Amino acid sequence: MHSDSLISTITRHTVLALSALIVIFPFLWIVAAGFKTQIDLLLGKFLFVPTWRNFESVLFNSGSDFLRNFANSVIVASTSMVLVLVVATLAAYSLYRLRWPSWVLHSLLAWSLVFHMVPPITLAGAWFTMFRSIGMDNTLSGIILAHTTLNLPMALWMMGVFIRDVPTELVDAASMDGARTPQVLRHVVLPIVRPGLAATGILSFIFSWNEFPVVLTLAQRQTATVPIGIGKYAQDNTVAFTEMAAASTLSMLPAFLLLLIAQRFIVRGLTSGAVK
Repeated sequence: MHSDSLISTITRHTVLALSALIVIFPFLWIVAAGFKTQIDLLLGKFLFVPTWRNFESVLFNSGSDFLRNFANSVIVASTSMVLVLVVATLAAYSLYRLRWPSWVLHSLLAWSLVFHMVPPITLAGAWFTMFRSIGMDNTLSGIILAHTTLNLPMALWMMGVFIRDVPTELVDAASMDGARTPQVLRHVVLPIVRPGLAATGILSFIFSWNEFPVVLTLAQRQTATVPIGIGKYAQDNTVAFTEMAAASTLSMLPAFLLLLIAQRFIVRGLTSGAVK
């Protein structure tokens, strides 16, 4: 009996390790490629002498816009994340706590789900025309508004789950004590839904950081983000594989740091709905 349990445990851990390796391998390959020369990469060398030349070229080459792209992405992703969290939290609280008719709640959630399923590229042309007509074309503000719009449906659904699970007794008790809605949100609701805010914020940041087709339509050189900057290493006649790998490696850092900082909140946020 003990032997069967041991074999089962070893098998389970082996399968998990192999699954993790399958997921992690592409990232390891990209990171390793960033430290290779173009010749070593094309020859498929497994053992190589690491070089920083690709990272130096990406960061400090006079013809590289990667640092500008990186700064644009930080501004766009951070600002749109904040806007998404504010709007989604207020909307979810209104829908679930202010006693709207059920058809309003279900209609809005259904519409947000349908909107989330629409390919972003189909909206990019309309946004470009609209932003150009009001003088917001080729601006970070326009890209931020577009990313906020794209991520709101997902955030509304996620925050709705957490707002809905806040005990009604706590909200009613705070209201009976004379607390107004902003005070109830600040002192009662937000501390309880903090894991949900972290999970929703991280996902919103990552989706905005990785978004490509809308930025490709709305941005030019001055406002291009990291995905556009990485794509520029693939030209008609040549592809700078190693420099592209170095830029991709650097682009992983913000999301990776956010995941490390807010890991416990993210796990609680993504699992609490299922547990409840």
